[in-house]
Amino acid sequence: MKNFEFPIGYVKMHKTKIIDFQLNRWYSWGYTRLEDMQAAAKEINKLEDWKAALLKQADKALKEGRLMNATFNYRAAEFFVHPDDPDKKKLYDQFIDMFYNQLFKGENLERVWIPYEKTEIPVLKIPSALDHVKDTIVVHGGFDSFMEELYSCAVYFSNLGYDVFLFEGPGQGAVLKEKDLVLDYEWEKSVGAVLDYFDLKDATLLGFSMGGWLCFRAAAYEPRIKRVIASSIAYDYMKIPSKAIEAFARWLFKYPKVMNVMSEWKMKMMPQEKWGVDNLMYITGTKTPLDGGLALLEFNEEHLKSELVKQDVLVLTGEADHFIPVKMHHLQVKALKNVKSMEEHIFTEETHAHNHCMIGNTRLMLDTMAEWLRKY
Repeated sequence: MKNFEFPIGYVKMHKTKIIDFQLNRWYSWGYTRLEDMQAAAKEINKLEDWKAALLKQADKALKEGRLMNATFNYRAAEFFVHPDDPDKKKLYDQFIDMFYNQLFKGENLERVWIPYEKTEIPVLKIPSALDHVKDTIVVHGGFDSFMEELYSCAVYFSNLGYDVFLFEGPGQGAVLKEKDLVLDYEWEKSVGAVLDYFDLKDATLLGFSMGGWLCFRAAAYEPRIKRVIASSIAYDYMKIPSKAIEAFARWLFKYPKVMNVMSEWKMKMMPQEKWGVDNLMYITGTKTPLDGGLALLEFNEEHLKSELVKQDVLVLTGEADHFIPVKMHHLQVKALKNVKSMEEHIFTEETHAHNHCMIGNTRLMLDTMAEWLRKY
């Protein structure tokens, strides 16, 4: 099984935070070269420049025989592509083909489609790289993730002796693109499907990003999950902004026409806002900004059911997370009042793990998880 190097350090590459973060993400997870991301950053003046800049680096890496860099540069290129752009599906298909049929061809991994309600969801199994199995970890991402992008983290645990099962649920990766299933907060259904198919009765559930919300929701209803790890959490998406903005947003939802007009205005003035709203509608299968916002409101403290979580829990948060403020960490920890045990970490800038999902020091995040798992 391949070993991945996780560089330490969050590198300032672009003035726009969300672009800067995405450039750092692929580098921090061990997939791309820093010089490639820095070169792409110089050619990105606005969000519309992203695709061409990353494709240029992908093509260059492929020509030079750097298959790992090329594969994930194509994945990176897809990220900001508008849902209506036919290149979005083409780039996804290219990434998936290269991942399975070139980059990791011959590796000891298995991708299967398993039953889910009246359709299927995909699972990528990475077995223990040792001659024994220490335990089982079920891993998923969040809002718009692909299970394949979490492969380097899965390999880290495989090399420690864990069987790892990566999967995608509604709204993610192939489930959205191939099965047309949109985001569903009842995450226990997809987790249960994985546990059923592989007959898992004592597993750790690890969720990244929005997956931090989803893993607690699943654990609340799924007793076969014995341990829960959340890498970044949200608790309640309406509570992310200040109380004043939250109150204004709730008022806006009562006036659909005003809400949609304001959203359309912001989308015209701010390309990042347009991408964010359009992507939200794409993931949730909605047609208007209002309906997309209402779908996101389903991810709230009431639906989370934190009080039903009774497992051993580890919560990891970056102090300077630009998506989710650190106040959400404290709200979530307080709400988990019936857990068997609780350990929490808030990573500071000194550790380079202070960003969303600890981008900047992936190794520290993984080592923290592994040290915690050794206790159980």
